[in-house]
Amino acid sequence: MQILLVEDNTDHAELVIRSFKECEIPNEIIHTKDGEAALHFLNHRLSDKTNGSFPLPNLILLDLRLPKIDGVNILASIKNDTNFKQIPVVVLTTSESPYDIEKSYSNHANSYLVKPSDYPNYKKMINDLAHYWLVLNKNNNHT
Repeated sequence: MQILLVEDNTDHAELVIRSFKECEIPNEIIHTKDGEAALHFLNHRLSDKTNGSFPLPNLILLDLRLPKIDGVNILASIKNDTNFKQIPVVVLTTSESPYDIEKSYSNHANSYLVKPSDYPNYKKMINDLAHYWLVLNKNNNHT
């Protein structure tokens, strides 16, 4: 399973990557540090997939506060593109703002999670997220 992590904070990205390694679900995490790089990655993968190479990710974890292109605009771009809209996008952020939650769901986020402040709860959340989206959930996105 392949996961695209869009996160500009290196410490937060490391927590996600470490938590996924510890959850015992086989996965590969591709980390981009801004919205522009995430869209570039997806478009490059799409052209590679057309040539029979690399698949699109099975899951996208998306922070909202990103340089270059913010998370809500990335989400809108993904969900409005017929090539990408079936990829589950989980917003993973520190924001509990009702405005951010509403904007994310109105742009078709599949889930909205607030990052816990302590590592045991963070690890549990990532384990639950991985188990649900990568094991239990069935979708049309090919592996």
